[in-house]
Amino acid sequence: MIRIMEGAFGTSPKTIVGFGDDISVVKLCPDRLAVLKTDMLVGSTDVPPGMTMRQAARKAVVANVSDLAAKGVRPFAGLVALGLPSNLTKRDVQGIASGLRGAAKEYQFPIVGGDTNESKDLSISIALFAIASRRQLVLRSGARVGDVVAVTGEFGAASAGLKALLKERLRPDSLAPALSRAVYSPRAELKLGLALAASASLTASIDSSDGLAWSLHELSRASKIGIEITHVPVSKTARDFAARYHYNANDLALFGGEEYHLVVTVKPKKFTLARRAARGRLRPIGVVTSRSQGVRLMELGGYSEIPMKGWEHFKR
Repeated sequence: MIRIMEGAFGTSPKTIVGFGDDISVVKLCPDRLAVLKTDMLVGSTDVPPGMTMRQAARKAVVANVSDLAAKGVRPFAGLVALGLPSNLTKRDVQGIASGLRGAAKEYQFPIVGGDTNESKDLSISIALFAIASRRQLVLRSGARVGDVVAVTGEFGAASAGLKALLKERLRPDSLAPALSRAVYSPRAELKLGLALAASASLTASIDSSDGLAWSLHELSRASKIGIEITHVPVSKTARDFAARYHYNANDLALFGGEEYHLVVTVKPKKFTLARRAARGRLRPIGVVTSRSQGVRLMELGGYSEIPMKGWEHFKR
C-alpha cells in the first residue's frame, strides 16, 4: 500500500525525507527543515479491551511523539482529526479530549486545531509539526559497519499484556501492574531521543512500536547493512509471564511491538558519551556488520536468522 502511494505522489524538490522513514521532511530554508509526522489510531485494531477513551487518545499522541523522539526532534504543534461513532457518549468524548490535552501537556506542545466527523469505528489521527536543523536529524539510513546496536529499554511486557487480555482471557483489573502500564500507559522516550541526538553519537535511529525485530530489519534495510545481536533484551515481566503461560520469552520481546523504546546505532568511540547522555539507560545488544542485509542472533551453536516479523493489529 505504501509503495502504491509513493508511486502516485513521487517527490518534490523540497523533499529531504519522504516515504520510507518514520517522518517526512521538507526544506524551509538552507538550515531549517519542517519535520512532519502523522499516525492514526483505530478502535477495532489499536484499542485493547479495558482501555478507556482517555488512554486511547493519549496512546495516539504517544505513537506520533515516539517517532519524533527517534529522530531527535521535539514537536512544535499538533492537529487532531477525529472519527467518532454515533454511540459514543458525552463522557467518552470528554475522555478523548482529556487524553489529548494531557498528552500534549506531557510532551510540551499545543494542539492548535483539527476536524471531527461521524464514523463507524473510532479513529484518532494526529499530525505533528516540528522544526529541525540538518545536523540535528537522525534517520534510519546512517548506520555504518562497526557501529554499536543499542536500545533504551527491555522488551516484551506490552506483548505479554496483550496476550493476557486476548488469549488468556484475563480481566484488565487482574493484570500485574507492569503489564497494565505497558498496555494502557505507554510512554514516548522524547527526552532520551533529544539527549542522544544532541550528543552527536548516533548514526541511525528508529522507535520500536512495530517490534524489536521489525525495527532492526528496517535499520538494516535503510542503511544497507547487516545486524548481529548477542542477546535479546527481555524484561523480567515478560519472562515471568512466558514461564507461567508457556510462551517463548524471546518471541514476546522480538515480535510483540506496541512498545516505544528507541533502537539506535552508535559510533563505537562515542558509546560512553551516548550512554552518559541517556543517563545509563542505553544498553548495547549487538553490532553493525558488512554482511548482506538482515538480522541474526548469535547463539552458542552459531547464528540464527531473525525473521522480519512485528506487531500485527489484533483481531476481535
